[in-house]
Amino acid sequence: MSLALAAIASTTTAADAQDTERRRIDIAAATLPDAIAELSQEASVSIGTEGSLPRTRTRTVKGRMTIREALARLLAGSGYTARQVSRTAWRIERAPAAKSSRTPEGRTPASPPPAEAAQPIVVSASKRDRRLDDVAMALSVVRLSDLHRFNPGSDTASIAGEIEGLSLTALGPGRNRMFLRGVADSPFNGESQSTVAVVLDDARVTYSAPDPDIRLVDVDRVEVVKGPQGSLYGTGALGGTYHIVTRRADPDATEFTASAGTEISASGDAGYSASAVANLPLAPGQAGLRLVGYAAREPGWIDTGERRDANSARLLGARGTIGINAGEHWRLDLTGFIQLLDSRDSQYVYAPGAHSRPEQLAEPHDNDMRHISGRLARQGGDIDIVLSSGMTWHEVGSTYDATLGAESFGLADPQLLEDERQYRVWDSELRLSGKAGSWDWLFGLSHVRARQNFRWVLSSPASELVIDDDRRRTADSAAFGDLTIPLGGEFRLNLGARLFHSSVTETRLLPSGLETDRHSRTGMTPSLALAWRPQAGRLVYLRYGSAFRQGGSDIGAHGELVTLKSDELAIIEAGWRETLGDGGQLELGIYHGWWENMQSDLLLSNGLIETENVGDARITGAEVSLDQPLAPGWKLRAGASYTMAKLVHNTLGFELGDRHLPVVPEYVLRGALAYAFPVGRADASLRLQLRYLAPSRLSFDPALDRPMGKLLESRIEGTLAISGFEASLAVSNLLDRKADSFAFGNPMRFSAARQYTPQDPLAVSLAVLKRF
Repeated sequence: MSLALAAIASTTTAADAQDTERRRIDIAAATLPDAIAELSQEASVSIGTEGSLPRTRTRTVKGRMTIREALARLLAGSGYTARQVSRTAWRIERAPAAKSSRTPEGRTPASPPPAEAAQPIVVSASKRDRRLDDVAMALSVVRLSDLHRFNPGSDTASIAGEIEGLSLTALGPGRNRMFLRGVADSPFNGESQSTVAVVLDDARVTYSAPDPDIRLVDVDRVEVVKGPQGSLYGTGALGGTYHIVTRRADPDATEFTASAGTEISASGDAGYSASAVANLPLAPGQAGLRLVGYAAREPGWIDTGERRDANSARLLGARGTIGINAGEHWRLDLTGFIQLLDSRDSQYVYAPGAHSRPEQLAEPHDNDMRHISGRLARQGGDIDIVLSSGMTWHEVGSTYDATLGAESFGLADPQLLEDERQYRVWDSELRLSGKAGSWDWLFGLSHVRARQNFRWVLSSPASELVIDDDRRRTADSAAFGDLTIPLGGEFRLNLGARLFHSSVTETRLLPSGLETDRHSRTGMTPSLALAWRPQAGRLVYLRYGSAFRQGGSDIGAHGELVTLKSDELAIIEAGWRETLGDGGQLELGIYHGWWENMQSDLLLSNGLIETENVGDARITGAEVSLDQPLAPGWKLRAGASYTMAKLVHNTLGFELGDRHLPVVPEYVLRGALAYAFPVGRADASLRLQLRYLAPSRLSFDPALDRPMGKLLESRIEGTLAISGFEASLAVSNLLDRKADSFAFGNPMRFSAARQYTPQDPLAVSLAVLKRF
């Protein structure tokens, strides 16, 4: 379900440069540049600086106040002051030394310098904190409004509805595959490494697993980096990265926020949700503890025989973080996270637009993730140092009705297919960054160990049969670097490279028994970008990026173990990113990619899923996005994308016909119009959001291909905030459309009948939030 995530900020109504409007401000403790960037984003104003700001830490700034008052609190003691230069622009300058205000005789006072159109967003997806207009790559950032930041329903699908290029399958919560910019290998959850790396703060949490659908409770922002990121993130990041940045513990603030909500589905039952976030100083100014908890029951709407609304889901999550300021710019963060997501049944049907299906066995799904991480960082000196390590345990289990389609395995009276998967990812990294004169540099060492156990068990009332068993161990060690060189004339050259050694040990169940295959590869994945910044707030760039994915194993035609070729993706992209007047932003991008020896998880006629090399693909696309305040109180967000992704040659080199890569729509259009206005002492807003996904295909394989798509998503939401209390009322899928979002659900039954997944039905939701 797509949620409206963009924060709606009121706009000053005065025609001159006077700052008189008091508004609700909530800026967490951070480094001074990050806090200024967050204020700029939250209040939709442009804040320029005179040189670089010191990376001193600020205190939390919260309450109703003017922009001038908020800036004064953030800049207190820093040696800087803020000056308003237009209705929506401010400039931060060094505070003048105390002296006589008299102007020397005969000298004209200097004119105030022009405001610099500063980019309000600071990102860390490039492995160090940088302003967005300094990052020469395709990157989308979504910050959540308060109500959605505390809503357990804020998920990956809601992020996809706010940006261009992010596509998902629709098997259900915790089952979906994620694709970026058309880099889509398969709609089926097989054994191949994911093309998008999911990163939680500094740690990679997925390697081969489907999207864990981490709920975005108490998350500061999500950064989606598009295109191959092999030079920074290593093997498997063919499509890009999905980077979740959580809010860190604040040693200075005592906070408690609670939220609750309910949702009623027009074609199903009711659900509920609740969350709580607490921040406690353990030692004021030195150490803090942040605790997050959330739970939800998500309504079902698919009737299976006599079981009404069978596909409901339950969610339970918690996160705890300790932050310690160790002095001399050092900080230690320790994090523990758990999320348990259970669905009672699947959500596919056998007729287009239906919300019911004949009686069959229940198909529950379970997706449980546990994660711990540590981060020791020194930021603010000549050289920034970050040492991080994270360990993730991820269990995914699915059950399928196998009373049809499993006859070929020779088990009498088959009933259920149990798909059991265990994933482990240990990601560790050391990186250093700084400046050498006018050159920016980054150097790092990385080591990732990943393990996956994949087991399919077919059961009957009397016995069970293991029909697939795959155990894979992967180790990846790398040294990587990134260098930005000024060329003069506002041009910069960015060079990146990653030298890696990757090894895979895989044990497969063959007709002759278990057999093990080992293979490794050493290589380098480079990146290159040329950026031009003709003026503040404008960036034009041309970039080359690449990534590779280690080959797995396949079972050959004669039952032998066959090693697959590694696949490699290279993309050339051009982009234009510009900060507009009144704090708006425009971004344009075009790209073309070459995908060689593509690996894909294929559904076999007996229902098993095997990985194979299928040939070469070509991907061409374009994107545009606009975020622009209009008249006072009004804000427009819009975007469009076009993607042509096709398999063009088979493994023998023969040219293929119209073979579209799976899931990705040919084009997507979205738009949202918001209006913020006062109601007495309260702040109110209305937001209407629409998104259209063009037709897409299930597979490039003619035997598996099915048409799907033509989805129109819609949502209208109203909010009200006063004195620490906020409430929202929203209606989604306003027209109660039932288009097919995904033409697959059960591998055993796929050949027996067409499968459809209808859109989530019309639903009404109410949420309330209270700060204490």
